[in-house]
Amino acid sequence: MTIGPVEYILIAFPGNQFNGQIVPALQELVDSSTIHIIDLLFIKKDAEGNVLVIELNEVGDAEGAPFDNLDGEIDDLLSMEDIQLAAAELPNNTSAGLLVWENLWAARFASAVRAANGQVLANERIPHAIVEAAFQAHQADA
Repeated sequence: MTIGPVEYILIAFPGNQFNGQIVPALQELVDSSTIHIIDLLFIKKDAEGNVLVIELNEVGDAEGAPFDNLDGEIDDLLSMEDIQLAAAELPNNTSAGLLVWENLWAARFASAVRAANGQVLANERIPHAIVEAAFQAHQADA
């Protein structure tokens, strides 16, 4: 079985203001077979710090409408410990989406690395602000 690298992201929306605006971009990634959604859930932390976890299949009609056409396999990969750790990162009065996905675009490469007995020693994302500053510095020098 060929499996691409699996990643997760926790996206916070201060003031509990998640509105589904990011769903079309996520849908494009699924439709283009760039990613495969493995798990997706929502975390809401109220002003007092109380946490509510909502699985995608538990989202009400109004809040869930943007996700109606979002195909993906929701597999309960995330444990309660994972969810608690994510919730601890959130400030009060904040909503978040916790998304786990497979990078389909890299599946062939990942399979080749495993077949060659390669081992990933580091895999990090460079923060957007750092990349943007580097590009701006490069353009200023050009």
